[in-house]
Amino acid sequence: MPQEQVNIDQIIEQKAEEEDFEGKLFRGFEKHQEFTDLQNAFLSGHGDRDEDAILYKLSLLFHEYLEQSYLLDPYLEQLVAPVVEQLKAHAVELQPLTSDSAQGARIGRIATLLYDYIKFRGHKTITRFFPHEIADLSIALDYLRLPGGLVQDPTQWPLRYVMLLWLSLICMLPFDLAQFDESDKPGHTASEIENVAKSHLHKAGIERDSAAILLARLYLRKDMHIKFPTFLEWCVQVVNTSSEPFSAIGCVRVLCEVANSGSSDMIQTNRTTLLGITRSIPQRSILTNNTIMRTLRTKLLSRVAIRLLPGRSPGLRRKGRLLSGEETVSSGLEEVDIDVPEEVEEVLEELFQSLQDKDTFVRYSAAKGIARIAERLPSDFVEQVFDNVLQLFTIHSIGLARTYDMPAIAESTWHGACLACAEIARRSLVPDNRLPDLFGWMSKALYFDIRQGAHSIGSNVRDATSYVLWSLARAQSLDALAPYAESLSQQLVTVACFDREVHIRRAASAAYQEYVGRTNLFPHGIDVLRKTDFYAVGTRRHAFLVAASEVAEHDEYRPSLLEHLITTTIRHWDPTMRQLGAKAIREICQLDMLQLIPKCSERVSEYLTFPDASDIHGALLTLSELAVASTNVPELAEVRRNIFSYVSKIPSNIVESPRHEIVTAAACQVIANSVSTSDLKTQQGAITPEWRKIIDFALKSKGTMVQESAADAMAALNFLLSSVDSKSATRISNVEARKYAYESLPSILRNILPDISHHISSEVSCRIYSSLRAGLEDYTMDERGDVGSWIRVVCIKGLADVAEMFLTNALAVPNIEEYLPPDHYHRAIAGLLKQGVERLDNVRLQAGHQVLRLLSLQLPEIPGIERWRIHGESLMKELFLSDKERTGWNEGAWLYPRAVRLLDIPEYRETLLAGLVLGASSKTDSTQRPVSASLVNYANTLPASQESSTGYSLSALIHDLITPANKNLVSNAIVIPALQTCGVLLEADALEALYDDEHGLQNLRLVMSVATKNVSKIKNVQRILLSMKVVVNLLSASELREQCIVQLPVFLGHQYPKVRGETAEYFYLFLQSKDVEMDTDDVEAILLETAWTVIDLSEAQEAAQKCKDVLQSTLP
Repeated sequence: MPQEQVNIDQIIEQKAEEEDFEGKLFRGFEKHQEFTDLQNAFLSGHGDRDEDAILYKLSLLFHEYLEQSYLLDPYLEQLVAPVVEQLKAHAVELQPLTSDSAQGARIGRIATLLYDYIKFRGHKTITRFFPHEIADLSIALDYLRLPGGLVQDPTQWPLRYVMLLWLSLICMLPFDLAQFDESDKPGHTASEIENVAKSHLHKAGIERDSAAILLARLYLRKDMHIKFPTFLEWCVQVVNTSSEPFSAIGCVRVLCEVANSGSSDMIQTNRTTLLGITRSIPQRSILTNNTIMRTLRTKLLSRVAIRLLPGRSPGLRRKGRLLSGEETVSSGLEEVDIDVPEEVEEVLEELFQSLQDKDTFVRYSAAKGIARIAERLPSDFVEQVFDNVLQLFTIHSIGLARTYDMPAIAESTWHGACLACAEIARRSLVPDNRLPDLFGWMSKALYFDIRQGAHSIGSNVRDATSYVLWSLARAQSLDALAPYAESLSQQLVTVACFDREVHIRRAASAAYQEYVGRTNLFPHGIDVLRKTDFYAVGTRRHAFLVAASEVAEHDEYRPSLLEHLITTTIRHWDPTMRQLGAKAIREICQLDMLQLIPKCSERVSEYLTFPDASDIHGALLTLSELAVASTNVPELAEVRRNIFSYVSKIPSNIVESPRHEIVTAAACQVIANSVSTSDLKTQQGAITPEWRKIIDFALKSKGTMVQESAADAMAALNFLLSSVDSKSATRISNVEARKYAYESLPSILRNILPDISHHISSEVSCRIYSSLRAGLEDYTMDERGDVGSWIRVVCIKGLADVAEMFLTNALAVPNIEEYLPPDHYHRAIAGLLKQGVERLDNVRLQAGHQVLRLLSLQLPEIPGIERWRIHGESLMKELFLSDKERTGWNEGAWLYPRAVRLLDIPEYRETLLAGLVLGASSKTDSTQRPVSASLVNYANTLPASQESSTGYSLSALIHDLITPANKNLVSNAIVIPALQTCGVLLEADALEALYDDEHGLQNLRLVMSVATKNVSKIKNVQRILLSMKVVVNLLSASELREQCIVQLPVFLGHQYPKVRGETAEYFYLFLQSKDVEMDTDDVEAILLETAWTVIDLSEAQEAAQKCKDVLQSTLP
């Protein structure tokens, strides 16, 4: 393979892994070489598949630089020219191709690449690099007219688009089209160009736009002016009679291009027809329902009106202001009085209507049109235009107290009015005497937000308002702006910090920056700008909780920020906004807690009696945050008690309604954060207090959030420990609620750790730790499966969190050995290790993460700290921390060969083995197989008997394995895993060393006893079969063989046919594969000849007895 191809493949593979380009900023075209290599490979040709892949990667690079497309400008000529040359070379050949052919597909891809360039940087920029010689006219025109050519293929729209643009560029050259005409066909070339362009005006695709550009540039030629009236007549016919909108759109787009670039004489000569077309469009619903058509009509109206007015009069109006704040010098010539044509007034009326259009594109086009027209009008006429724009704000707001009460249709009107104000202000056309009215409306528009269903509308109004204020900063005089500076600064900072949408926050920040840079009127402008810049307000949480509190350090801004939070944000329709608003109030109040917390808490408490659940929710969230802020502040103890008492003001029909779970959850949080012992004592009595009713209701809720909040409240009320105690009468039965209760236990200790001895005793701390350890034994099952694993995962993390908290803060905790006794800690480690080797992958992963976390913990240097050092620390680090690339404990094949070696640690052995046994009995192969294999391999490394007091032996392993089952014979959950593990070891011959060992035989007899004890009365088939396998495998031990033979009839003659059949089959296979030192031919014959699953029980028992007799007769 060529080296070039290898590099291309590498580039493609690399780009495939980098498809997320959000948030990147480049200093230059850093990937120029990569882009060039890909394009060169594309142009050189590597086959359809390679070219498609390369084209896709090029499009990804275009997308990556889309926000900074200007960075490619220095390289565009060298990039675009080779692509265009290949297209031109194909056009010169005039070959009729189809898309199905290889060459046709290749040309289509080249056209697509050119279209990507145009989409990326715009057709005006890219077409500059197209060939534009006079001789190219015939090449482009003949190619577009080629019968059966590739350009005629409906799928090749990029090719048609590029070729039409190329032809439009050539038409701009100053040459006589007649030189291409034959002597007997004057004007033929111009007609052909016109016909080609018209043939594409009815298309729905983008080639319609390039055809419109071609026609416009054709008619703008001096030698083609004569044909424009004829085209206008054709346009009138199309607009009035077309049955589809596309042809009319194409015609109007041509007229827009002509009105934009044509001479004033040309437009004024044909203004009647042009304006007539704009009047015809609204009469046809098929056209007025099309957004593109309404946008083009608006543009055509404004461009025609502009051409009916003389050029910009110098006047005496301001021309803007430099960054220094000084106004630029304006012309001293007096304004020339002109007569405004009646058509212009009619156009303005139409544009005022378009400002209220339902589509943003139409409104923005109307706003720019009005401002451009106003720029050419006399000052008194400009003021009338501005008055009409301001009147739009009053249409939907008469008699309303606030913008929230407006109808949804008001959004379009206000947005259009704001855009028009911004465009007028940007051109320095706003009179100083109208600033009070303008600022009055803008102060309302900054907070325009109308609830509509599950969302709100109005963000575009707020964005446009920021544009208005930004424009005023650039245009108005300092003296005119000074009276409004303080209130304007407060409003802009408020929006920059607290608006819901990031683009609005950034727009307000940009407007504030403009005022700081150009006027220096805002208090503490530079410092506030630093705290609310583009990046500071980029994330909502940072804007609310960091930027706002930093700005509130300045007294000029603090009241307005708090006022907005209390009156607007905590009453917002979005619950997330209410939560952030409450936290922001807390952050600001902490600047002056003694003054602000009492005032704010009293004020927001008024919302608790409001009928709207959103108001109540926001108030509760705020009170909860203020209660947390006032903790450990003696001067605010009374405020905290008041906050607790406010809970009784909440209407019960809201707080105890299933429809308002967030209110219930917030009420529980207020209780949890504000309750004190004195509150509990004073409210004891026969009548159930309101706060207790709320908690009782929340505990019965099925909502996760409510249960979690109720658990927090219970923790604060000292209910948690009994609610998770399996022996307590008040234990929560709901698994989810119990899980959140466990989650709250570490939170309690974390919150009070700095002064723990003043809050809880060491006995309570030990109870908390013991409760978390007990949670590791929660194996609750329901129709969803092992839901107890949710609790075990929480308790695993909780145990590690509490241990880390105490050990890392050992110097600050008095009597740490009482708050976290070493024996409790090591029992917890054993429990974590047990969970780390059980059957569920996610539980093992969490347990392993927490074990390694504690293993890596640096113990503090205090006397006796070695008592908390993990036993076998060096072995664990060797097993789990030595690999550079650690694998998660959820990978059984990696974990279990290492985990079984932890059995060498006596302190954790019993608990760890219990976990391994559960893993070996798993029904999941990915767990059962590696743990079984690891146990077998580990057993093979052990000596038969204990060689030292600290070592481990095979006999001890079996003893530890079977003892729990022997003590719990009635529990299948304990006996079955133990028998299954013993069976695994026996089948693998891992216990052969015990057959000749006295202690080993004693433990094997214990295994035999567990397997056969009352086996005839057991109903669990799985346990019976596992017992049978143990008995059969123990036939290999000569000392136990006779006992095993005696037990065989119990299984061969069992009442369950399945047991009889499974026993016969397993016993036969065992005899075939193992040497039992006996003649077994007769027994094997009986096993094969007897139909164990279909014969009567008596027959089966007779055959079983016969097998027993035969085997006993062959014993040595």
